[in-house]
Amino acid sequence: MSGVGGKVRVAVVFGGRSEEHAISCVSASSVMAALDPERYEVVPVGIARDGRWVLPAADQRLTITDGVLPEVTGGTAVSLVGDPEARGLAVLEPGAAVGRALTEVDVVFPVLHGTFGEDGTVQGLLEMTGLPYVGSGVFASAASMDKEFTKKLLAAAGLPQGEHVVLRDSHGAVCAEPSVLDEAGRDRLGLPVFVKPARAGSSIGISKVTDWAQFPAAVAAAAAVDPKVIVEAAVPGREIECGVLAARGSGLPEASLPAEIRLRPGVDWYDFAAKYLDDAAEFDIPAELSPEQVAAVQDAARRAYLALDCRGLARVDFFLGTGPDGSDRLVINEVNTMPGFTPISMFARMWASTGVDFAALVDRLVTGALTGGPRPAR
Repeated sequence: MSGVGGKVRVAVVFGGRSEEHAISCVSASSVMAALDPERYEVVPVGIARDGRWVLPAADQRLTITDGVLPEVTGGTAVSLVGDPEARGLAVLEPGAAVGRALTEVDVVFPVLHGTFGEDGTVQGLLEMTGLPYVGSGVFASAASMDKEFTKKLLAAAGLPQGEHVVLRDSHGAVCAEPSVLDEAGRDRLGLPVFVKPARAGSSIGISKVTDWAQFPAAVAAAAAVDPKVIVEAAVPGREIECGVLAARGSGLPEASLPAEIRLRPGVDWYDFAAKYLDDAAEFDIPAELSPEQVAAVQDAARRAYLALDCRGLARVDFFLGTGPDGSDRLVINEVNTMPGFTPISMFARMWASTGVDFAALVDRLVTGALTGGPRPAR
């Protein structure tokens, strides 16, 4: 191994160019703290909002403090070396013709959320360099990030979806025109609807529409994040989540005990502030479900993971309601290939309730990435 004393050298990459920059920083802080210093040598690599890669200063704040979100602002400029034989990072010295070699890296943990990180872009870069990394590959990352294609792949696997409409030309003047969703579409979806950027997370850019007069502004808000917008019918039911991990060796992926998110009185829905800034939700971990319901959620979570060709880990979000015949109705909301690792994030807490604590979870992900390595060349 590349680290001092034979330790595994892990580059933890965080920040990034997406709207989820701050949450990535918080997640990375938790991951780095969980990596056993007896086994791992951590190399923190921040990506600034403008796309610069840096080794952050030692005093870089990576937590939410007094409601202030963290941000990667500076440090020593570095670049990922494209030559697979180099397997590492290089310092970009001003005026130097060639970057000075910094260090070899054994594995990368890209704790990146949203575009330019969770959507297959960084995964493609890492594939080119030949470095093993935690999480799904290019295809699964891209497909899971795009809500339209997530729904298409899940539907092809026979997994239930809510009613939705995709708006492909959402930039410019069309954002102000209710006609982008005709009367038939509105009748089919009903009210309320949720208007979302098709490729974003952490509830950024999402609006709940309870009157069609609110619709143009909601589309404009979503299109400011992503020019493709998805309009989803509200699905009545309990908000249930389930974590998935790749099996140790061969076999089906493993599913955690499910959890439930319950909003406190007066909180309308689980938006960004409710998730990260306000004490707006309560969590039942594990969720109060019957054995049959737990088995149904876990089975659907595994099937979703496989349908999207995920690797390493995923979090699958559901609505659990009641169908017209009185039976349970389980609907998949979305699949996250790099769920949050913040202190309040559900993924790690679900696995802790299933018997895998945070340090063991992070170790398992890194070990799995080293064992699996990058995808073979085609």
